[in-house]
Amino acid sequence: MERMLVIEDDRALYQPLRHVFESDGFHLDFAADGAAGLEAFRSDLPALVVLDLMLPKIHGREVCRTIRQEAPGVPVIVLSALADEVDKVLLLELGADDYVTKPFSPRELLARVHSVRRRLQGLKDVEQYAFGNIAVDFSRMILTRDRHEIALTPQEFKILRYFVHNVERVISREELLNQVWGFNCYPSTRTVDNHLVKLRQKIEVDPVNPRHFKTVHGAGYKFVP
Repeated sequence: MERMLVIEDDRALYQPLRHVFESDGFHLDFAADGAAGLEAFRSDLPALVVLDLMLPKIHGREVCRTIRQEAPGVPVIVLSALADEVDKVLLLELGADDYVTKPFSPRELLARVHSVRRRLQGLKDVEQYAFGNIAVDFSRMILTRDRHEIALTPQEFKILRYFVHNVERVISREELLNQVWGFNCYPSTRTVDNHLVKLRQKIEVDPVNPRHFKTVHGAGYKFVP
């Protein structure tokens, strides 16, 4: 059974989640606050983390940031009673893989877990890649340009990884939102444009006339190594 860590202070959710997930082949461990959650995470690395946003002791945003720094490959799904789009954007920038708004059903969460795992599974086979003057190690989340390390956000690494898996294929903004962000109801495709601008600024020699991340007008973007 794969181990899933649930960091959630509402203990009333424990039994319903255990019933649904353990019948699907998961072993669930629970932690009731951010500090206990990080301790449980570090003591035995889980296959996936379900993380409440509003936690005692250490806020969920900080827990998410720490998990992503220490184990970039572990998927994180955030739970929150807040539906604010700013929180969604922030959590994605910190590296969360999906976002479920309370109240939710355990089976809804299970479906999102499977969706995230399917989406990420197809992106794991390339861990190191080089193009132009760029070298990237996805497993360690390190990118260098001319041997100098360039800081990318977790979301920028996800975008780059998706492009690497789809070399020279035109990818629409909607596809990027669904496959990289994983949100069916994300605020706007402008989010993709904003991230591509930042990625070009960090990677391209001439961001205004990009060589690697090309705009295909009316269709989306294409990655050319």
